[in-house]
Order: sequence, then C-alpha cells, then structure tokens
Amino acid sequence: MLTTAFTKTFGVRHPIVQGGMQWVGRAELVAAVANSGALGMITALTQPTPEDLAEEIARTRELTDQPFGVNLTILPAITPPPYDEYRHVIIDSGIKIVETAGSNPGPHLSQFHAAGVKVLHKCTSVRHAVKAQTLGVDGISIDGFECAGHPGEDDVPGLVLIAAAAEQISIPMIASGGFADARGLVAALALGADGINMGTRFMCTEESPIHRNIKEAIVAATEVDTELIFRSLRNTARVARNSVSREVVEILSNGGQFEDVRDLVAGARGRTVYENGDPEAGIWTVGTAQGLIHDIPTVGDLVDRMIAESEALIAERLVGVLDPINA
Repeated sequence: MLTTAFTKTFGVRHPIVQGGMQWVGRAELVAAVANSGALGMITALTQPTPEDLAEEIARTRELTDQPFGVNLTILPAITPPPYDEYRHVIIDSGIKIVETAGSNPGPHLSQFHAAGVKVLHKCTSVRHAVKAQTLGVDGISIDGFECAGHPGEDDVPGLVLIAAAAEQISIPMIASGGFADARGLVAALALGADGINMGTRFMCTEESPIHRNIKEAIVAATEVDTELIFRSLRNTARVARNSVSREVVEILSNGGQFEDVRDLVAGARGRTVYENGDPEAGIWTVGTAQGLIHDIPTVGDLVDRMIAESEALIAERLVGVLDPINA
C-alpha cells in the first residue's frame, strides 16, 4: 500500500486520480476508478445542465460506494455555463471532493469549504499553484507540458515542473501530464509529488465510455503522434495528430485566426469521434502518454498492476541500487 499526504487528505486508498475529461468522465468510468481504490472524477460540463449532473452523480452512486469527485472546469466564455448552479448541485448531492481547473477557484472556495468539500486545483505553472495554495485550496494538481488538453504557455515538462512546485507547495500535490504506468508514479513520488493524475491512460480502459476504435488508435500511436494547436493564439492545446489537427496547425501557422478554424475545432465534432469511432472526424484530446500505452485493461486490473509494480520498483530496484556497505 502506498500511503501519502494525498491519500490521507482525500480519503482514497491509492495515490492515483482519474482527472476530469470532457465526454469521458462519466459514471461507468468514474465508478470503476473509485472501486479500484483510486479517485474518479465526473466531468461536470460533460452534462448539458446542472440537473443532468445531479442525475449522473446519482447514477455513479448506484455503481460504487467508494469516494469519487466532480471536475468543474471554469473557463471564460461569451455565454458561460451556469457555474453557480453546477456548484450548488455538487454541494447538494453530498460530493466531498472537487477538482477545479481553468480560472481562479477563489469565488467557489468559501461555499465548497462551508459544505465540507475538499478542493483539488489543477495548475500549469508554479506561480499559479502557489496562488491557489494561498487562496486555501486543499490540494494541487500540477500539470506538465506532456499533458493532453491545455498545458499552459510556459512549456515546462513534468521532470522540472513537479520538482520546482514541490519546493514551494506544502499541501498535498499530485502530478499530471505524461503518466501511464508504475514507473511514472514512482518517479512522481521521487520528485516530491504525493500521487499522480492520469487522463489518457484511463481513456484506454474497458470501462472508458469511448468507442473501441479510439482506444485501439491510442494503443497504436506513439509519443510523437500529437499536435499543439492554438499556439499562435496563446491558448495552446494538445490533441491527437490527424488530418483535422494538421489542417488547424497549418491555417494558424499561416496567419489564420480562430474564426478560420472554428468549424474544424467544434466540440460537437470531437464528441462524434468518441461516439462513432472515427479518429479523423474531428479534434480530440490525447496526451503524449499514449506512447506508453500498449493494452486496454479493465480499470481494476490497471490500478492493481500499477500499485504492485510501484511497490516492487521501490522495494527491489531502488533499494537494490544502494550500496549496503556505505548506506
């Protein structure tokens, strides 16, 4: 058993989190992660309305009696989602763990804490992690450049970012971006994190609610089969390399603006990829960790394997490199 400040604070058996993923963080996957002893997260904005979120929370509770949380990603928009209503549903449903991401979690903290909800905030830089810690969040998820989705604009990979954050963060911290197996978990612990967050690896499990073709595409891909889109717009996102993402990169590299690629990057097209299984149908999110994924296990088998291999790495390989004479 790997016991860390994260497992103690957030009340889970294993220091592994399935972070919020649009269209993917649904009841079947979240419950499977919770039942494995890791921490699963429902993605609030996957649900069209706050009422739908309440139903998804109830559906998850039918599948597990273990702790799970809800991801609430807060992003600027011309017509923003009703964040306050989603927050009220989370509290009224008795959820005790929330993962926030995107913008400042400050406006939501007092109500979450008043309801006994612990907040894990995802950041892509040390300065934002320090700010969130100052605001009073209960944990940090530090997101390196390897990640799927939005890695920020600093381009700092996890090997440096995790260690740099560990020097300034005193609350529980998990590492995100590029994690897919026991080697990554042990490395994150060595760098000063208290656990890891995985997205792409959990996408590629039996319980993941995406088409089998997409899971097989992840297995077949390598660590270089992603594209960084929106670089020129200072809103970088890492997505799967396909004909659509290559076209987006080309248009923007030649001086195009968001309006020129709006139809190509439409979220509805990305959802179709996951539902219908055509990896060329639109933009879809995946991280460089796909280069470390070689199978499609059940969530339970994946987590059991990772914990067993992590314990073996620590107890055998790492201890084995110590010189017993000079230790």
